[in-house]
Amino acid sequence: MSQTNLEICPRCNMKGQSVDNATVKSLIGVSLHRVNDIRHRFCVTSDCPVAYFAEDDSEIFYTHELRERIYQKEPDTEDILVCYCFFHTLGDIKASADLEGENSIIQDIKVGIQKGKCACDWRNPQGKCCLGNVIEIVKNNTS
Repeated sequence: MSQTNLEICPRCNMKGQSVDNATVKSLIGVSLHRVNDIRHRFCVTSDCPVAYFAEDDSEIFYTHELRERIYQKEPDTEDILVCYCFFHTLGDIKASADLEGENSIIQDIKVGIQKGKCACDWRNPQGKCCLGNVIEIVKNNTS
């Protein structure tokens, strides 16, 4: 009998990131009766329609079932949120990347985190802070 790899997305066969059930519950736009108290994974593969999948292979939630569009699924869409707490889009972040000195969007997010206003575990589909994503975008778009 073969054992399935609990970390692998059933659609694209790539490893998913562990995500808390609170993230799944707060972001899906379907009845919470469909969410069981089991471990879920977030699929980061851009061309895969799966957003979350259960590690026991009992549940799959697709991107069209979420309340938010997902940056990792639409990494080239200018109006997509990258920062779900403070509403910074990919286009805004790219535009700010040419500024000299400290990047204003990175600074804004850091201040929000320091003030305890961040809610990434509920608002961000990946269930963790967006700052790494934002820093990477700025780094890749700095002239």
